[in-house]
Amino acid sequence: MNDIYFMKLTLRLAKKAYSLGEVPVGAIVTLDNKIVGYGYNLKETLKDATEHAEIRALKMAAKNLKTYHLEGGRMYVNLEPCSMCAGAMVLFRIKTLVIGCDSLRMGAAGSNLNILNREGLNHKVEVVRGVLKDESNRLISNFFEEMRFYKERNGR
Repeated sequence: MNDIYFMKLTLRLAKKAYSLGEVPVGAIVTLDNKIVGYGYNLKETLKDATEHAEIRALKMAAKNLKTYHLEGGRMYVNLEPCSMCAGAMVLFRIKTLVIGCDSLRMGAAGSNLNILNREGLNHKVEVVRGVLKDESNRLISNFFEEMRFYKERNGR
């Protein structure tokens, strides 16, 4: 199994979020090429700003492995993580983050901020960018275009 395989699964999770009206982000954590955690955005559904795909996937992995020390773990996410999620990856000690597309406004893995490789932190996360970039960009763009259309049409 490779990065493309896991990113395709991540995009499937993101589409679940999309179907719920959530920003379409999916995340998977693997260890030794096995999925140990996964999640998709549910912050609107659950009315909780911390219910990001990455946080959900990290928590599931920690529960399944009975530790938050995920050394050697690899996280896949179709959209570059925000500062909260990037900080959590450092704390969970994820080894590698694989990103579909960048988030120039909110990204904290190098596009806007770089929390994953910040000086002074006790852990650094390797970053691989652009895996299924076009598919990831298209999904995110379609979602926000649809939301703008809905708001314009309904006067919101």
